[in-house]
Amino acid sequence: MSETTEVDIAIIGAGPAGYTAAIYASRAGYKTVVASGLQAGGQLTVTTDVENYPGFAQVVQGPWLMEQMRQQVENVGAEIIAETITSINLSKRPFLARADSGRTFRAKAVIVATGATARWLGLASETRFRGFGVSACATCDGFFFKDKVVAVVGGGNTAVEEALYLTNHASKVYLIHRRDSLRAEAILQDRLFAHPDIEVIWSTEVLDIDGSTVPFPAMTGLRVRNVRSGVCASLAVEGLFVAIGHTPATDILAGQVELDREGYIAVTPPNGVRTSVPGLFAAGDVADKTYRQAVYAAGMGCAAALEAAYFIASAG
Repeated sequence: MSETTEVDIAIIGAGPAGYTAAIYASRAGYKTVVASGLQAGGQLTVTTDVENYPGFAQVVQGPWLMEQMRQQVENVGAEIIAETITSINLSKRPFLARADSGRTFRAKAVIVATGATARWLGLASETRFRGFGVSACATCDGFFFKDKVVAVVGGGNTAVEEALYLTNHASKVYLIHRRDSLRAEAILQDRLFAHPDIEVIWSTEVLDIDGSTVPFPAMTGLRVRNVRSGVCASLAVEGLFVAIGHTPATDILAGQVELDREGYIAVTPPNGVRTSVPGLFAAGDVADKTYRQAVYAAGMGCAAALEAAYFIASAG
């Protein structure tokens, strides 16, 4: 028979949102458990230089920052389990969550902070140069491409917004799209086409990423192909930003909570962390498809914990 643990607040996910929620929940006196899943620390564990998180005058490393958060969570008394929640029953309270070990948790409130993963092109070279020229977040990494030539792949709002943002840093931005028209909103397209530092390359796909790996990985260009003519070419760029969408980690919630048309958890004002299920809260990239910043995720984690505490106190 599997072990069932009674907790006040169960937090699913251990990135900035999950860890911050755990700090606030535990400090408020609630018995709190954090299921970290396979990637404790979230996307920051695969991020090298972090220089936009408040409180650090010098650049810090993503894994180090998340390790500090983990230790803080443990220091305030929350329990972190290196397990993945595979199912959750939201039909009645307390909610029942089951981990891959077979262990179950009965919780008065649940905070989902499972994040979202960027969709990639699927190239072997993309993995090799990720973090060394290849990125999925212009606001995170654009600063490192000051006065350099970069490319963005995609055709939706995110791709156009990334391209426009990168003009604040890069000397030239190519927008590569495999179709002959964009899906982005008209106002964004107008800004894109009017910008002198952006060039759109239509009907083209990225075949490979060129570069060297000695003494450290550094990309030098792209190999591209026109999907209409089949003609291949080389494009000299030092950065590639993949903007073809994100996939929120909401599989375990399917059919139990309201999701938007892109699969993100739908949250309601005024605090932006309440879901369609009373007692279930969402924080971080699993609900935020606009900013996708660690500091914003942490703020949502704080709000989710405070809302969960208020819910438990009100429910009696």
